[in-house]
Amino acid sequence: MFEWLSANLWMVWLLVAGGLAIAEVTTLDFTLLMLASGALAGAGTAWLFPGLPWLQVVVAIVVAVAMLALLRPTLLRKVRSMPGYRSSLDKMVGSTGQALTAITASGGEIKVAGETWTARSVDGTTIPAGSEVEVYQVDGAVAVVYPRHQALP
Repeated sequence: MFEWLSANLWMVWLLVAGGLAIAEVTTLDFTLLMLASGALAGAGTAWLFPGLPWLQVVVAIVVAVAMLALLRPTLLRKVRSMPGYRSSLDKMVGSTGQALTAITASGGEIKVAGETWTARSVDGTTIPAGSEVEVYQVDGAVAVVYPRHQALP
């Protein structure tokens, strides 16, 4: 078994590359895809040089790091500049949630879409705990909110 595996290590590299490429579908961040390209380069090296596993690993690492450093930022920039792209923070604006604590100009907590966020009121008024709120904007890691059933100040 070990002899067959060492003689056909390129198949293992291909399986790793395929698994990483399939797993990329769950993240859509291009990281696993870049690692899959490194594994694919390792498979090519294993097919050309079956007796040099250290070379296969080196080639796989170099290609994966190069792809992560050079190609991934360009792909992310292109995807994020496409029309209609909205980040998860952009999608949060307009969402409704519930005040877990009283929300003032200096702070409070809300629950939106099952996540707990630090929040502050948009105009500095106090929003009582238990009130339904709507996200006006996201300022860093703080959601700026106002009471859902009241007009914006």
